[in-house]
Amino acid sequence: MEYSYVIINSDATSNLQLQHYLEEYGDFCLIAQARSAMEGINVILKHSPDVVFVDLSEKAYEYFQMVTELYQYATDLPIFIGISKSKDHAYEAIKNNFFDYWLLPYNEFNIRKSILKLKKLMPKESDLQTLCLKSYRDYHYVDTSDILYLKADNNSTDFVMKDGNIISAYKTLKTYQQQLPKNFVRIHQSYILNTNYVSRINYGKSICTLKLRKLQLPFSKSYLENVDQLKKALSKTSIHSVN
Repeated sequence: MEYSYVIINSDATSNLQLQHYLEEYGDFCLIAQARSAMEGINVILKHSPDVVFVDLSEKAYEYFQMVTELYQYATDLPIFIGISKSKDHAYEAIKNNFFDYWLLPYNEFNIRKSILKLKKLMPKESDLQTLCLKSYRDYHYVDTSDILYLKADNNSTDFVMKDGNIISAYKTLKTYQQQLPKNFVRIHQSYILNTNYVSRINYGKSICTLKLRKLQLPFSKSYLENVDQLKKALSKTSIHSVN
């Protein structure tokens, strides 16, 4: 499952830089942005994010007051990470229960350590049910059971849904391979399929056929081991006819 996050910062350039760093991890999804403490309270209560990144370079005490005020309205608050150009507000951030404090410019190693600590504190379930697909400022929240297969398209990925719709997202196939539950298997450099929809595996033609619309996807020798494991898994739950 992904970690949803909110950024509270009026600096658009800094926001884009932060999004760039978090995209590397594949399981962080931006759900809202705010430019002030008042906007911040609203988006946090509205979206209930897992993590909130707050720029404390200016008006730090307004944001500390924002966190205090949130306790009046919510029982479970998100994790707060402060961002600043100096260490001036680091002590106050700790007193206000901030999880971490990042100095600008961003340091990749410090971010990595902080994210790993965060994931250890907030482990997500492995059986992902909902996936957030981002395309510029467009966010799709899809149930993984509705996904037939994924197809690589250069540095983006097309999600082919069981209702026939196609949703494009601007991350690589490899990124989603690491996020999806175990019933999604990579069978080709360009394809990941939902094994729940597999109806046939033809080794002669190197094709997997799906139950819906008789869709056929090729599998390659480099992913043959994955296909063999898929066949074994499907065979365990099948009744075999005797010829």
